[in-house]
Amino acid sequence: MNPSLSLFSRRGFLGSTGATAIAMAGAAVVSLPVQGASPVAIGPRIRLAIASYSYWHFRDPKVTIHQVIERAAAFGAEGVDILHRQMDIPEKEPLTAQHRMYLADLKRQAFRHGISLVCLSIHQDFVDPDPTVRRRQVEHTIKCIDIAASLGVSCVRINSGRWNTIALFDDLMKARGEEPVLPGYTEEQGFQWCIECLEQCLPHAAAAGVPLAVENHWGLTRTVEGMLRIAEAIDSPYFGLLMDTGNFLENPYDRLRRIAPRTVMVQAKDYPGGGEWYTLDLDYRRIAGILREAGFRGWVSLEMEGKEPSETAVPKSFRKLRQAFA
Repeated sequence: MNPSLSLFSRRGFLGSTGATAIAMAGAAVVSLPVQGASPVAIGPRIRLAIASYSYWHFRDPKVTIHQVIERAAAFGAEGVDILHRQMDIPEKEPLTAQHRMYLADLKRQAFRHGISLVCLSIHQDFVDPDPTVRRRQVEHTIKCIDIAASLGVSCVRINSGRWNTIALFDDLMKARGEEPVLPGYTEEQGFQWCIECLEQCLPHAAAAGVPLAVENHWGLTRTVEGMLRIAEAIDSPYFGLLMDTGNFLENPYDRLRRIAPRTVMVQAKDYPGGGEWYTLDLDYRRIAGILREAGFRGWVSLEMEGKEPSETAVPKSFRKLRQAFA
């Protein structure tokens, strides 16, 4: 074979396939011809992860993040959503060299198992009248952004915070997430504090390339109106909403549809054996349709919150999600 002709052929082939790839990438929906079959339409891709919370509902024994990665990989999940309080790092302490070694080893573990680390779900509370307390919450959030960046995590789950006039979470759940405003203050002030704190965190999130996603997680974001009030006050490509499918206790589908256009991450609740606090019978095919209609393309993380042992419940719930989002 003529060497120059061979080189020319390879270049021509690479050039033509590269142009084809670019044209395909620019299309919203691509039809791929398959010999002997009709063209296949490719729409928004939704990928499935496991929340480490699925294996640990704040009761001993604690399942480590390393173990969650192994278990998620064993039954075909693509990602893991890490609960910060489940990590082997004291929540309120500054990061040390030893902590950074732990993070590096966690990242190595994920890589070796073919797992993406997709979210860091953290706890902080911006609803407090004391500016010193709010500042500490901002500093804690910034530290967690650094942790996420070290792990290559896609986003950080944020709580708005709540008034804490109901001290125990179990009692808050009995009240269906509703609690009185702190005496002497207004809900308007709570939203102002939350928005100001988020705005202080966002420059750091942008510099690290780690978006912040506020969840409908009781407190100010117990309602759609509360979530959208915060979302509409913040203008940043590094801010969005995290949809928890199980945290709207009434008329969930209408409410999920309203927040879907701003949703950047989803945590999908399931309750094998009955829920820890309550049980919802959620139609995940319907929820998948809501997300696709909104153009969502991203991660859906299973949060198994049932009383059935996680060893059997998590794979069962994951299969349910995989069938719904297929």
